[in-house]
Amino acid sequence: MVYRLDQRREIRIGVKSHHAAPQCKCDDATNARQNGSSSTRVCNFFVYNALRMLRFLSAGESHGQALVITLDGMPAGLDVDIDALNAQLRRRQGGYGRGRRMAIESDRAEILAGVRRGKTTGAPIAMLIRNRDWVNWQQTMHVEHDMPEGASGTKRPEVTRPRPGHADLAGALKYDHEDIRDVLERASARETASRVAAGSLARQLLARFGIRIASHVSSIGDVALPEDRLVSFDEARAIDDEAPLRCADPQLQQKMIAFIDAAKEAGDTVGGSFEVIATGVPPGLGSYVQWDRKLDGRLAQAVMCIHAIKAVGIGIGPEAAFRPGSRVHDEILPPRTEANAPVRPTNRAGGLEGGVTNGQDVRVTGFMKPIATLMKPLRSVDLNTLTDAPAAIERSDVCAVPAAAVVGEAMVALVLADAFLEKFGGDSIEEIARHYEATAEQVRRRFTSHTTWAG
Repeated sequence: MVYRLDQRREIRIGVKSHHAAPQCKCDDATNARQNGSSSTRVCNFFVYNALRMLRFLSAGESHGQALVITLDGMPAGLDVDIDALNAQLRRRQGGYGRGRRMAIESDRAEILAGVRRGKTTGAPIAMLIRNRDWVNWQQTMHVEHDMPEGASGTKRPEVTRPRPGHADLAGALKYDHEDIRDVLERASARETASRVAAGSLARQLLARFGIRIASHVSSIGDVALPEDRLVSFDEARAIDDEAPLRCADPQLQQKMIAFIDAAKEAGDTVGGSFEVIATGVPPGLGSYVQWDRKLDGRLAQAVMCIHAIKAVGIGIGPEAAFRPGSRVHDEILPPRTEANAPVRPTNRAGGLEGGVTNGQDVRVTGFMKPIATLMKPLRSVDLNTLTDAPAAIERSDVCAVPAAAVVGEAMVALVLADAFLEKFGGDSIEEIARHYEATAEQVRRRFTSHTTWAG
């Protein structure tokens, strides 16, 4: 008998496997579909990220007690810099246009498991990020059936007016919630602190092998860097974390600030775009042999799943659809020095060809829509009365593009680390280092065999 799981892999009963087959308890008439053969049953099992080397889960609500993160698959022996992790959390909270929540929270991650004496053990890593605002929300967000004695904060009324552009209505319909707060608390971008914490450990793993990541804001609304303005990794890396919008052009940044100020005055919100750049990425990460192993697709999914991201570009992104091929594809020229790979004068592909890294910088752009909570709310409907009503107002940012860029770095780091372990995998850092060096030596030997190169 064959069970198909999440449409990606099969478990065959009676065949030895590292993964035990689950027991099917579904009712044949309702949960399984017979396809004419008694040997195959399609069931509704779900396997979370079964094919991933590195994976993480998070739990927690925007105004709950804490965010909880589990990161599984980190090799043993990685030196963990907790201060660097918390520095990434601080970066996520910065940026011009943020709301009052950032003045309340001061995120710090506590590592509860998986690290001993400053090094990863190979076991799952558990982290906790406490919500300092919890003290103001205990009467509204208590876990117990009845409000505990001494609960602090304010008992807030139920939310019944969904915000256009948010998960409010769709989530309430999906999970049959009457109080939309059950949706918005989890759907809130507060959850991205979990991603930054997990992504910080992934980027520390990548840094051990010379892979570094930076980002910059390329547009706010229609105030954007020119299309031909290529921001290098070093330029992006040099941007001060305290810069209000982390834009590489200080003069353009001032225009972006004015654009945000105008939106705030009008009770509106604005979006924009950011680019994440990873340098030092070796060739060969990802694969072209199956659709779900293509690294550009995996990166796109990871960035697209960030709150409010509506499009993702690799390299020159959508611009590739409007240019002739001669201005899209990156030419390949002979090596300039012995034992080096062929060189590329441009990087319009963003470091990926056919779903595989080619050794150039990986460049991923995220396009963010405006935040859904408006101080002058759009029209909506009260779900209790089905009558016209303004959308609910939750505490919100006017612009969160710089924060989204930091989250984008984290998601790119997680995907690249996953692909790196897939390529050079091992249970410890030292084992991975041996595999990495052996592959690098193989590449060097390949090009050393040629005795001529361009001067």
